[in-house]
Amino acid sequence: MVRVVLADDEAVVRAGVRMILSADPEIEVVAEAADGRVLVELVRAHRPDVALVDIRMPELDGLAAVPELRRVAPGTAVLIMTTFGADAHIARALGDGAAGFLLKTGDPREFLLGVRAVADGAAYLSPRVASRVIDELTGDRLGRRTVALDRIGVLTKREREVLGLVGAGLSNAEIARRLHLVEGSVKTYVSTILGRLGVRNRVQAAVLAHEAGLAVRP
Repeated sequence: MVRVVLADDEAVVRAGVRMILSADPEIEVVAEAADGRVLVELVRAHRPDVALVDIRMPELDGLAAVPELRRVAPGTAVLIMTTFGADAHIARALGDGAAGFLLKTGDPREFLLGVRAVADGAAYLSPRVASRVIDELTGDRLGRRTVALDRIGVLTKREREVLGLVGAGLSNAEIARRLHLVEGSVKTYVSTILGRLGVRNRVQAAVLAHEAGLAVRP
């Protein structure tokens, strides 16, 4: 069962998102918050698998809440949702450790896909958000490739294989099946890779994998 804490300052929105998530019998909303401060306390208390967080909230907005959530519950994946797709918001949320980014105006099924993906250890970006990240990567491609290849030089051959699959968006379980490893070993590899590359989360690692040309098709 994937346990979710849902945060949005609008009760109607929370009700709608809860209804969408209830379509999956393996997802349970265990608590709701209308502001960021309450969200942090609920996540601290419940230790959910996923915190589904709106950007615009009183007291503590969703962007400011990300590092707080990562501090009080590092095992909880933070999935940001908003009606806005500003590049600055995307960069800040992912840079502070968010595992994914959803647009409220997207396909409702993205909520199910996103929650399941980040709960399983993968990253998830709404297709419209992903396109912006890809567009950003097309600028100065040669320079980025050179820098990325230099950075991944610290990784072993196996770690590069794992990084390539992270770049393809695969979860730990999927990587384990692909490489014939146990899931615990994959978690260890991913943790080591993040540390050696000096990145905060799987999204940043995935971007680096794309820049280095390591990302493989799932």
